[in-house]
Amino acid sequence: MIGVGGGIIISPALTFLGLTPPQVASTSLFAVSSTSISSTIAYARSKKIQYMLGIKMALLSIPGAIVGSYFSTYIDPGYFKILLAIILVVTGTYLMYRKSIINGNSLSLESIWVKILFFSGTFVAGIISSLFGIGGGVIFVPLMIVIVGLTMYLAAPTSQFVLMITSLVGLTTHIILGNPQYLPAVLLSIGAFAGAQIGSRLSTKLSEQKLRLILGITFFGIALKLVLDFYQFG
Repeated sequence: MIGVGGGIIISPALTFLGLTPPQVASTSLFAVSSTSISSTIAYARSKKIQYMLGIKMALLSIPGAIVGSYFSTYIDPGYFKILLAIILVVTGTYLMYRKSIINGNSLSLESIWVKILFFSGTFVAGIISSLFGIGGGVIFVPLMIVIVGLTMYLAAPTSQFVLMITSLVGLTTHIILGNPQYLPAVLLSIGAFAGAQIGSRLSTKLSEQKLRLILGITFFGIALKLVLDFYQFG
């Protein structure tokens, strides 16, 4: 509904169940891939996807997705929790204060520094997607709005298109490495696919502002739980 992706909730949930970082990332990516495919199909029907931009960003993020998949097998579980908590706080803040962060701040791709920011940001989004299994929407969407100049109406659907490609590449790499837990992955994928279809329909009926507030508070709560787990269990 808002272009961030459901992996941001699934990944912490799998962490709480005791899965290792590569198991969390790969299993969550099953659901992320399913969600992004379902959302892309729905958005394609309504012609909201900017395909040329999406393909360019996907090509930039694919190397990052491969790198992130390999890094997930080496990251310490404790650091994994802390980094995931930081991402949740950043995502929650973005959701709750998006207008204040983005409105009135537009950049130009004519600047070499802006180009570097765009290219590096897209690459990092690919790493985050496969390293944590959460998708890169929290980076893709702001880049599309602030640098490219898309509206949220077009940025969220295009983000799902990019995420579909990136997550499938990351998932394939994880499968080659033997990381996924297939039973929970399949169950999560089925639920995520159905949820994405429902979400695309509810997006016209629910208040986006209220949804952002609820999700933002939820993410802060999950981040706190991850930090407490880190200090309690190490």
